[in-house]
Amino acid sequence: MLEGNLLMPGVILKVYDEQDGLLWDSAPYDPLNQELPAAEKQDGRSPLLSFFHWLNTDEHYTSEHVFWTDNRVYRLEFIRKTLVEAHFLSVLTRNLVAANILGLGVAVVSGVFISRKILRPVRQIIDTTKNIKINNLEERLDENNCEDELQELARTINRMLHRIQTGVEQQQRFVADASHELRTPLAVIQTNLEIVRGNTDESVAAQHNWLNNIQEEVGYMTKLVDSLLFLARVDARQIPCENARFPLETAVRHTVMPFEPLAETKNIALTMQTEPLTYYGDEAKIKQLLGILLDNALRYTPAGGNVTVHLYKSPQAVHIDVADTGPGIAAEYLEKIFDRFFQVDPSRSKELGGTGLGLAIAKCLAACQRARIKVKSRPGEGSVFSVRLPLESTSGQPSGS
Repeated sequence: MLEGNLLMPGVILKVYDEQDGLLWDSAPYDPLNQELPAAEKQDGRSPLLSFFHWLNTDEHYTSEHVFWTDNRVYRLEFIRKTLVEAHFLSVLTRNLVAANILGLGVAVVSGVFISRKILRPVRQIIDTTKNIKINNLEERLDENNCEDELQELARTINRMLHRIQTGVEQQQRFVADASHELRTPLAVIQTNLEIVRGNTDESVAAQHNWLNNIQEEVGYMTKLVDSLLFLARVDARQIPCENARFPLETAVRHTVMPFEPLAETKNIALTMQTEPLTYYGDEAKIKQLLGILLDNALRYTPAGGNVTVHLYKSPQAVHIDVADTGPGIAAEYLEKIFDRFFQVDPSRSKELGGTGLGLAIAKCLAACQRARIKVKSRPGEGSVFSVRLPLESTSGQPSGS
């Protein structure tokens, strides 16, 4: 092996005697082949593989003690140069650093692109919402341009905008209708006052008739303003419910009794069908609700007709029905009958003293008691207004017994 130099390329072999004298060197002229530092040499058997840095060159070495045929001990020292490996590791390190920098750049650019793509629908939602004003509440978000949670968010915002638009439109109609309703009696009052002031030669009786007209219009306006104030308090949630246990049958009878003279004057049969019941609720508001339904029934029922009040209890609720034999209501008007200022026949309602707010107030009073009010009617067959009072109040106390 020594004569044929059968060592692997890059491997240096040195042979030392027992006195650590160099006997043979496989690469004596290699400039990198230098004597190992004393700190790297070890007595006896060395580790299988050691590493040291010498002359700025990384090398691996190992040494072994062997016995030869002449009974002498020799130390063989193998040194492996790592220049190629060091160069490879250096290139690999540079490439890895460059790849990491490139990968980081790609990740940042991709992240910005993806985040912008993901947040684009959010930006569209924000921009569209910012542009919605009181005069363009009909604008809506594009739900088809979003996915999953963003689509649900857009759908929820659209529902909210619809509710706001409906509320604003109702308020605008309310103001317009109220202005119209107030304008008519004011015009009548103004006209009658001008007649009274301009006709000084008329008798006191004639002037008294004009003053009666003014008084009627003032009464109508007072009733209208009271109704508007009540609805305003309802909208502001300033109508507290004073619940207490009371005899419901007695309350119904006391509410019906004041209408009996009016029914007799109009030749209308006013009857009651009741049963002994106690209820836990706001007695005043229930009586006011029943009074509105009775006033409405007597106003539109012709002479010779019938108005019936029926109080009874079912397993689920307490019911108060007010049935009349009036002209009835067409099917297309049933859903609007509880709207504010809605009147099936405005001219006839004004003639009969109606304001178009009674049933709207009745609906609010029913809601205060967590009750439901509905109407069944057909033209020519009269109407039945039904109030369904829950058996249990919000306080948890039983309502009817």
